[in-house]
Parts: sequence; C-alpha cells; structure tokens
Amino acid sequence: MLISIRELELHEVTFSQELRPEAIDFGPDLQQHTPLRTQGRAELVQERRGRGQALEDIRVVGDFSTQLELRCARCLEPVLRDVAGDFDLIYRPLGADAGMEERSIQGAEADVGYYRGEGLLLEDVLREQVLLAVPLKAVCKEACKGLCPRCGSNLNFEACTCQPVSGQRWGALHEIRDKLKH
Repeated sequence: MLISIRELELHEVTFSQELRPEAIDFGPDLQQHTPLRTQGRAELVQERRGRGQALEDIRVVGDFSTQLELRCARCLEPVLRDVAGDFDLIYRPLGADAGMEERSIQGAEADVGYYRGEGLLLEDVLREQVLLAVPLKAVCKEACKGLCPRCGSNLNFEACTCQPVSGQRWGALHEIRDKLKH
C-alpha cells in the first residue's frame, strides 16, 4: 500500500490490513506463519526550517502482530514466536537533512526515516518494525541441549558418541582452578 503525499495533502490516511505470509520478504532466517495484521494512520506534518522553508514529513502511527518461525539459537530447530508492536514514526524526504552540520541526535530523532518520490510503502515500514521486534536469540525450550560441537548431533534427540573435549586449550584454566582450591 502506497501512502501517497498527494492523498495526505487532502486528508489523513487510515489503514487496516492483513498481509498474507510471503507478502513481505523478511530474509532467509524468518518465515511468517500467520497473516501480518496492522492498523493505524498516516498524516502529513509540516516541518518549518528557517525562512519559508518547509518539509513535508509523513507521520505513521499504528500497531502490528503476526507469528514467525525462527531457528533455535542452540539446536537450530524451528521455533514459533508471536511478534507484535506499536510504532510512531516520522519519515522525511530523502536528502532533507543533507548538508546539515554534524550534530548529536535526540531520542525522538532516532525514529526518523526517509522516503523517496511520491510517498512511502506501508510494507517497508512493517518490514522494518517486524525485524526490530524479533528476539535476538530464540530457544525452543530453556533446557535445550543444543548441538554437539564436534559431530553436529542434536543432543535433544540423540546421545553423542564423541569424546569430551580436553587437552591443551583448557589446561591453563584447570591450573588456575586447582591453585584456587588450595
């Protein structure tokens, strides 16, 4: 859905959509399992800069929810997670801040994005917000044993026959432990 500057000049745009899985590409590591539901509104915000200079910012406010399939960080098995969130974002025309002197940004300015051309695609906004809401590490269960570092066996399903790792690389730590005990 294109949120058009021309339409926003006439009136606020409200949206309520349900995007089927695969409508948005979230990359190879995520699969959307349920429809992505979103609702909200977009409006044009005039930002004044100096004498007679005005920017047409797009403000998008809404929420989303869906279910994603991720990979367990320990054993790589599929994990389903509900992902939801709210957003209140400002998009400026691309290049609007070019040439401004370098300065630190305030908290509210961290949520500023940029649009190009006639408007902004809602799908681009949702893609970014969903990816930001995905947990960094998901585990299938707290007691997940993970994969064997030597043979790659999933230790949740089978016992590994590999010998425990020992030898030189941990020797220094074992010596420190032994000294601390005495």
